[in-house]
Amino acid sequence: MNISYTHESIRLTGRWDTRDPHCATATATGSYIEFAFEGKMALARFDVLQNATPRLHLWIQLDGGAMIESPIDSYLRIVAPEEGKHVCRIIYKGGTEHDRRWYAPLTGKVSFVGVQVEKPIALEADERPIIEFVGDSITEGVLIDMDYPLKGDPISYIDQNNRVYQDDVCATYAWLTAEAMNMRPIMMGYGAVGATRSGMGLVPAADISYPQNFDGSPITHAGKPRVIVINHGANDRGNGLVKYLEKYEVLLDVIRKMNPEAIVVALSAFCGAFHAELGEMIAAYNEKNGCKVHFVDTNGWIPVEPLHPLRDGHRTVATNFTAALKEILNK
Repeated sequence: MNISYTHESIRLTGRWDTRDPHCATATATGSYIEFAFEGKMALARFDVLQNATPRLHLWIQLDGGAMIESPIDSYLRIVAPEEGKHVCRIIYKGGTEHDRRWYAPLTGKVSFVGVQVEKPIALEADERPIIEFVGDSITEGVLIDMDYPLKGDPISYIDQNNRVYQDDVCATYAWLTAEAMNMRPIMMGYGAVGATRSGMGLVPAADISYPQNFDGSPITHAGKPRVIVINHGANDRGNGLVKYLEKYEVLLDVIRKMNPEAIVVALSAFCGAFHAELGEMIAAYNEKNGCKVHFVDTNGWIPVEPLHPLRDGHRTVATNFTAALKEILNK
């Protein structure tokens, strides 16, 4: 039986555009699908007509078990080891930063049509508080795995054709922190984007892009975030301190206006850029606006190089930030 993405047996988490009754579309890694069914087999269906090659990769997980990596395709078959009730989760793992993820035609997107199952069943509600991460390639999970070089090239070699294997949003500090806090993650990370600049995939600067899933698609994710975490600065160094602080304040205004009840946390760039100055600006911002944006100085948590932390670096950041976030939430 064919089920549309709008069916009660399906839940979308993340920045999904649902204006098209044919399919729901996301361009931010970490956006994910859950569906519940009874039986033994399910077939997830995607619209991949515009997807560029190499195609982006997904994580597929059944009943909370092992996660299996797969390129996106028109049909992905999931077979359970036995009959019964099952829940499948499919996550946008990573792709190629150069693919178009903001302006049509979208070549780096997940367009989810629905599923074919023997019997759909309702999903249990996800009551976890929502935590949203707003950042750049580090939040997106770029270059977490550098063991896929071409023909003997050094592991530092960055090759866009291998990026589908090298990037993994689920290994980032953001995803790991959400798991440690038992919170539901909404991810917004795009390579090379900053408070002062646009980035890969033609994604605009953070204050312009935040209110949208992609061009012309206002964010519509279900539920309001309890916590919003911002990590911008690594890509802003070339535009100088003054412009960085000015644009960061604009970004804070945009996020706070859209989420007046959320706890906003600003993380300094892991490379150390402008960390002290950002802390001073946020203190002044709070005094001026009568609010309490929390600042966490991450300087020294991990080495400056590599700019994109590997898995162990992300784990270190997640451990430190989880402790800091618990302290913030317990105040």
